[in-house]
Order: sequence, then C-alpha cells, then structure tokens
Amino acid sequence: MTKIKKLTPEQEAELPKFRQKYLDIACNGSRINRNELESALADAYDIIGKPAPKVFIFDSPAACMLAIKIFQMGDESMSQLYSQLSSQLESQLSSQLSSQLDSQLGSQLESQLYSQLYSQLYSQLSSQLSSQLYSQKIYNSNYLLGSHNLYWIAYYRFALDIGVTVPEEVSNNLDIIKRISSQCEWWWPFENIVIVSEKPTMVKWDGENRLHNETGPAVEYADGYSLYSWRGIAIPENWIADGPPESKDIMRIENIEQRRIACEMRGWHNILPDIGAVLIDKHKNPQVGELWEADLPDNGLERFLKVECGTGRTFAIPVGMEYNTAREANAGTYGIAPQILDMLELRT
Repeated sequence: MTKIKKLTPEQEAELPKFRQKYLDIACNGSRINRNELESALADAYDIIGKPAPKVFIFDSPAACMLAIKIFQMGDESMSQLYSQLSSQLESQLSSQLSSQLDSQLGSQLESQLYSQLYSQLYSQLSSQLSSQLYSQKIYNSNYLLGSHNLYWIAYYRFALDIGVTVPEEVSNNLDIIKRISSQCEWWWPFENIVIVSEKPTMVKWDGENRLHNETGPAVEYADGYSLYSWRGIAIPENWIADGPPESKDIMRIENIEQRRIACEMRGWHNILPDIGAVLIDKHKNPQVGELWEADLPDNGLERFLKVECGTGRTFAIPVGMEYNTAREANAGTYGIAPQILDMLELRT
C-alpha cells in the first residue's frame, strides 16, 4: 500500500479535537477503572512471558514511591521487569511505528499534535513532578509514564486511524500501552505485582498551555499531594500562600527561571528601585513611561519600561537593550514606529 504523505483538510481539522481528547484523558480527573487496568496490565505482562500481576493503586506518584519503600522491594527484580516492559511497550514499539510514517506526514503530525502534548504532559507535568519528588528524597526512577506517555501514543494512534498500516502485533501492542496509559499515571512493574498511581484530580493551565495557578496548586492529587507552578515554572508552595520573596531576597534565588517568576509576581515596578536600577529616560506622559536599566545576576544588563496604564495601575516589563528612550521602548511593545505612537498620544 502507498504511504500516506499528507493530511486532507478534513483530517487536519480533526487534529485540535484529537489532541484535546488525549489531554483530557490525562488531566480531567477521572479515576482508574480497576477491571480495565488489570486486563491491560495482564496483557502487557503476557508479552514478556509473565503471569498477570496483582495491582496496588495509590492516589499519587508520591504515595506509590512511599509504598515501594515500605514494601522494601529489591531494585534488581524491579529493574529487570521495567527494562523488559519499557523495551517492548515503548522503545521497540516507537521504533516500529516510526518506520511506517512518511517523513512529510510525520512532520505534519509532530508540529500539530505531538509537540503540544509533549510540552504539556512531559516537559511540564512529568518533569516538574520528577524534580519535586527527587528533591523530597523519595524518588524511584523505575516507572513507566502512564498518562504522560499519551503525547506519543496520540501521535501514532492518529496515524493508524487515518489509514497508516502496521503489522497486527504492533497495532496490538500500541493498544495495550494506550489502555494502560488512559487509566493511570506512573506505574512500577515488579515480579507478580504492579504499583500504580491515579491521575491528578485537578490540573490548571494558562492561555498559553503552561501549568499555572495564581491562587493555589496547579496540579493536585486526591491525597492532597500538589505541584505549584507559575507560567509553566515550578515554584514553592509558600509563594502562593504567603506571597513571593521580598525584593532584597529575590536576587539571591539561584534558579534563574524561579527568580524571573518571583520578579513577575512581586512586580518589576516594585523591584527596580531596590536592586540598584538606574533611570535612563523619563517621558512627560506617564502612559508612555520611564526606561530603567538594571544589572541582574547571571543575566547582565537589562532594560525595563515602567508605565502607568489608563486605569492608573503602574507596571514594568523587560524590553530590549536597543531602546534608548521610553518613547522608543513603548512603541516597540506595540510593534509600531515612535512617530505613530506620537500621533496616538496626541489623540488621547
């Protein structure tokens, strides 16, 4: 059969809905259907010649890792099954499916389906969860990703749905890993048993598909385990409960991304006077603003436009070092020439 090289307009129109469907499976708070999960895990174990395991379900990956420590299971047996299942249900399967995709079709699916789900489910959800659990010294790395795998499962599932052909064994294996990943988050395979985590009960994103919640956790599990995130960057819980660090403490934060987020939360207009920023230019109209320059740790010199909006609120935003006046910087934020800004200013 000739390889499919390009999506039809109708198929392309389906991609956003298909992507959202898989994101919802991972993040809509649904609980595990034990019968369906046990059946899928039994099929997975059968692939590597093992009997169906007994399944232990916990409310969060943290609870799973604590349970593993309590059960005092040996890493050797766990690693052996992890490696076998990872190879059969992830590495080999992905390789076999990739060989069936035309490069043009694969590129189209990657840009419109794979990449966004990868960013949300793996780069943000899985990575922040891993980092937090590691810092809490309960991390056990011998897990399979479960629902966080749906970024690549959706990619191949869509390809098969539009007619890409693969051997029956490959299709069956993809179906098994999809059934598992649709039910649970991370899972740890052992001889005779599997430790499984429920998916989160709540996940919040901002308008740019970044983990974000300004009033509480961005991710929460049924047992209360939570992740806090601001515009896709993990932050300490107390930054939400008590507010971000004071200006004098922000510049001591080692993590550059967290430092930037703390500045955003505190407000650059409040921070600039406290970090030795220098006023470069001040326009007569406060709505055009002031241009400030600060020497930031690890970043060097940066310039900021401080303005007063029509409601009387003051705020500051980073702008390029190429701006030498507040007028130039303000016009640059709108992508217009300063002369056009002057005309707009005269009309207001």
